[in-house]
Amino acid sequence: MDPVRNPYAPGAGQRPPELAGRHRELDVFDVVLERIARGRPERSLMLTGLRGVGKTVLLNTLRSQAIGRLWGTGKIEARPDQSLRRPVAAALHMAVRELAPHHRAPDRIDEFLGVLKAFALRGDPPPAGRKAAAPRLRDRWQPGIDVPAATGRADSGDIEIDLVELLTDAASVASDVGTGIAIFIDEMQDLGPEDVSGLCAACHELSQLGSPLIVVGAGLPHLPAVLSAAKSYSERLFRYQRIDRLDRIAADQALCAPAEREEVEYEPKALDLLYEKSGGYPYFVQAYGKATWDHAPRSPISPSDVRVAAPEAEAELAVGFFGSRFERATPAEREYMRAMAALSYVESEAGGDPAGRHSGDDMDAAVPTAEIARSLGRKPASLSPARDALIKKGLIYSGERGTVAFTVPHFGRYLRTQPA
Repeated sequence: MDPVRNPYAPGAGQRPPELAGRHRELDVFDVVLERIARGRPERSLMLTGLRGVGKTVLLNTLRSQAIGRLWGTGKIEARPDQSLRRPVAAALHMAVRELAPHHRAPDRIDEFLGVLKAFALRGDPPPAGRKAAAPRLRDRWQPGIDVPAATGRADSGDIEIDLVELLTDAASVASDVGTGIAIFIDEMQDLGPEDVSGLCAACHELSQLGSPLIVVGAGLPHLPAVLSAAKSYSERLFRYQRIDRLDRIAADQALCAPAEREEVEYEPKALDLLYEKSGGYPYFVQAYGKATWDHAPRSPISPSDVRVAAPEAEAELAVGFFGSRFERATPAEREYMRAMAALSYVESEAGGDPAGRHSGDDMDAAVPTAEIARSLGRKPASLSPARDALIKKGLIYSGERGTVAFTVPHFGRYLRTQPA
């Protein structure tokens, strides 16, 4: 079939041609926006899930919903080596610029921008016992705000105090125009402990005041634990939604709806095989769908077309999705992950994992760290550096104390096929 007409789009954060299986999350967010518009209290929202389940796509779609209701919005991607100040300042600047044309008092906007500029330019204090270093050229940053920086508001240098004051003022601007502000944060688990604490404190204050500003975060499955470690009340502060793989009906819809628009059909057994190969993970659904389309000679697409195309899809995943992550690991970290992969296979074959996957299905169950140490003939403490580095790199996560699991679906299966 014509590869130019291929409708499938495997890509990081790239919206698929058919956003299947996410209607519940979209409906929930519509309710949140409507409740806030009516002055009802609502919690900020946290999306959690493995890589490749479409969290970024969903985050962008939720942002579009907020924009459709004339909310001010801004989006950032957290990085472990970056303070939250500048990204949040840029996101709020964008959000307020969207609201400014509807505000009757330009001076009110300028007043807030002065506070925003003061917040952005106020560097975070150095760690205890260390002197502040001279700013490097790349750190001499200006936020692009023409008004002078305010003093005495959101400029204390304490991120928790400053965020509370800044977001409260931003919510007040939104109230003036009868709308709201939504800040979207991707890879939220990568925020530093102080930034997480400050963000939780700000959301707590906003929820108590009933202010029209919410934070929508997306992160790996251990994001709730990251938030809870910062503030114990975070378990009640946010609405958590787990984003999982697609069920069979949604996966079929993701494949068939775009194909039907191109007047192409699938044989039922071809869909059976595609779901078996992809496991229902949205990124894999797109990858196998794209390869199958390119190899199929005609419609309807048959099981043999899927079998012929599968090696190409798997080769692309091995290089781009799995291999690139594996290459980031050191030899010691790779040894740790190989042990995890071997043990996760045993665990899943023995009866599945706590996430509810079926035996032998995903073969990437959570593994006790003590078992990894035992399999490598090492003491658990000696493996802590490798484990902590893998968590920091986003390759594994600790959902429960004493266990680790891969952040990437099918990663254990990939490792078991690679030569040692």
